[in-house]
This record gives sequence, C-alpha cells and structure tokens, in this order.
Amino acid sequence: MNTVKDKQYSVFNGRKLRLEVFGASHAQEMGVYIDGLDGENIDLDKLQEFLERRRAKNEAYSTKRIEGDKIKIVQGLSKDGFSGRFKAVIENNCQRSKDYLNLEKKPRPSHADFVGFSKYGDDFDYRGGGKFSGRLTAPICIAGGICKQILERKGIKIQAFISKIGKVKGKSYKELTADIKDLIVEDINFPLLDNSTKEKMKEEIENASKNLDSVGGVIDCVITGVPVGTGEYMFDSLESVISHLAFAVPAVKGIEFGTGFDLAESYGSQVNDAFYYDGERVKTKTNHNGGINGGMANGMPITFSVVVKPTPSIGIEQETVDLINKQNTKIKIEGRHDSCIVPRAVPVIEAISAIAIFDSLQGE
Repeated sequence: MNTVKDKQYSVFNGRKLRLEVFGASHAQEMGVYIDGLDGENIDLDKLQEFLERRRAKNEAYSTKRIEGDKIKIVQGLSKDGFSGRFKAVIENNCQRSKDYLNLEKKPRPSHADFVGFSKYGDDFDYRGGGKFSGRLTAPICIAGGICKQILERKGIKIQAFISKIGKVKGKSYKELTADIKDLIVEDINFPLLDNSTKEKMKEEIENASKNLDSVGGVIDCVITGVPVGTGEYMFDSLESVISHLAFAVPAVKGIEFGTGFDLAESYGSQVNDAFYYDGERVKTKTNHNGGINGGMANGMPITFSVVVKPTPSIGIEQETVDLINKQNTKIKIEGRHDSCIVPRAVPVIEAISAIAIFDSLQGE
C-alpha cells in the first residue's frame, strides 16, 4: 500500500481568516497560527477562562488526563493588539504513551487509526489519537475564543448548551420563542437551559462509565446580533461555513439548522417563517429556518444543533484486526478517556461558531 508523508497541520482558509492548527495528542506541544486579526485586541485572562471550560475536570464524564492548557503567546500580539501572523501554543505535560503500546497496528473501532495507518504508514502517530485527537480542539478554542471576544464587542453573542445526553432530553432552542433573547445557563461547565434534567443526564453518563462504556448527545447553539445579509449564497453560505468548521470537531457526526430534519414531516404552510414589522425592524414570527435564508443571516437568531457521538475509546473488549499479522483479533483499550465528551465540547461549538461568523462579516 502506498503511503504519504503525515501532514503536520490542518488549514482553514476563510474569506478573512487563515488558521493552521498543528501538533498531536502526545506531541510536546500543539497550537495555532492565525492570519487576519490585524488591529484587533483581546483580554488574555478572558481567553484563558474560555479555554478552561474545555479542559478536563474532576467529573465522572471527563478523562483523568488533566492538562493545564495554559496559552503561550509566541508572536503577533503586543499591548497595541494583533499585528501580522499570530502564533499560540499549549504544552502537553500529562501524556501516558505506554497505554497505547498494545494498540500499535491494531486500529481502535470508530477511531481514525485504520485510515491513519493506511494513508501515512509508520509515519502515523496513533498515541492518544495523534492529530485526530480531541486535544486539537484546544487550539481551535484559542482561535474561536479570540473571535468570540471581538464579536461580543459588536453585539454578537454566542451561547451553546447541552440539549441531550444519551436518551435523556433537555430543553432545546426549538422550545423557545422565535426572537430569542439572552440565554441564561447556571452551570457553565454543564450548561443547560433547564437544570431539572441535569442529574438524570449525569446519571446516564455515570452508568455508561460504570459499564466501561460511553454515551453521546446533542449540543444546541444560539447566535444573536448577526447583521442581516451576513454570509453568501451557495459555497460560502453561513450553513456551509458553520458546517465546515463543525466537522473539524472529531466527535461531531451530524448538524441541523432551525427545525432541521423535522422539516421533512412538515408542510410549507406550517413552517414558512412569516415576516412582520417590529417598529423599524423586520422580524419573522417563527424561526424554522434558523435565522438563515439563502445562505445569509436574516436578522433572527441563528440556531443549530450538532450530534456528538459516544467516545470510541471504551473499556469493553472489542473486535478489530491486526495489520501486522493480517488477522482478526480483539483489543481492550486501557488508559484515560472521557465517558462522554459532550460537556467539554460545548465551548468548542461556540469557538467554531465564532470563527464562522467573524469570517463571514461584511465590510471589515
């Protein structure tokens, strides 16, 4: 099988922003280069607080690999703001690579191991998932956290929250009025619109963990204050850009905007969003289209949800193949893994949303 040299970075080429994310789960460091921030400024303490939300906690759902995730600015930022190419890194200090010795050339089910070995051969670093690891969402949060601060100064707010864990449903944006105002979540580390389901959700996660298993869920996101006309049609539509970035998050396997897949069971007369004047502003009485028409913001809240799959690294014995001996085999994954990645993925969804909206804003 022909293989190619392993890429050392992944690139997002936007209309205004260019991001290069580099590193791997067990590399010495990982980070991000950003072009397109000239003239902007941020609060570094606030950025670190945002990244803290993604960091592993001492919770049943979270990995026991506790990293500091302290942001180190290498270039491109001074007291006067961003100038030129920005670079920030995060050191990896809590690797335990020995946990993966028995997994070499034995791809973990639903991981990127098989495709990684197939494409890159012995150049592929499989430890902790390598560059396919959720660890690489930390640099995404640096970029997204910066964009989020800039957007907030422009009156654009982004709030993501959990609407489902396993079979336990929480409150969704679909249950709110069309003209959503500020959303309030009490626990930023386990954000819900209604805390009445929190204990049941945590119990769902704990049960999976006790059974050496994992569980997935759904994350909702609401974006308010986006100017009418933001975005483009077709390839640069807001749905396209948000979706493109959402699928950079390793565990995301599906996305819907507004009423989403439920539109398939509806008639146009039921789900067309009727316009009306609220003073001088044009609004819609409903928001089935999630605040986007023709790929562009219509002034209503932009709403979407993503499906997050169960963490594939589980303690139950699983079937796989031995690529060295070319035979079927079984593996049992050891080490430290999240039994549910959903709570930690919430700020990542806010980050990709901020990058998408910042990159799509007009005239700046």
